[in-house]
Amino acid sequence: MTTKKAKKEAEVKAPKAAAEAKPAQTTQAAQAAPAQQAVTDLSIGDLKNLATIIDVASTRGAFRANEMATVGLMYNKLQGFLARVAPETKPEENKTATATTAAGK
Repeated sequence: MTTKKAKKEAEVKAPKAAAEAKPAQTTQAAQAAPAQQAVTDLSIGDLKNLATIIDVASTRGAFRANEMATVGLMYNKLQGFLARVAPETKPEENKTATATTAAGK
């Protein structure tokens, strides 16, 4: 008889324990989601690095002649996109250089 009682108590306790464990699991899943999203996000810096990789690979002869047109097309598209999206820093650099030159005179 004690074994039947023990089984019933175990059955009653098991669902409670599972219910208590669920919030911890959802918290872990919620924390894992932003980490996974951050890994798959692409930034402007990543795209600039990709353009550099393509340039270095083509310089080292990593592509066959029949692949060069496709690689070049993708490289040009990437450069065009970066030119439109990336903030221009040249005018600010020119202002800083002008201010430094003017202060030195």
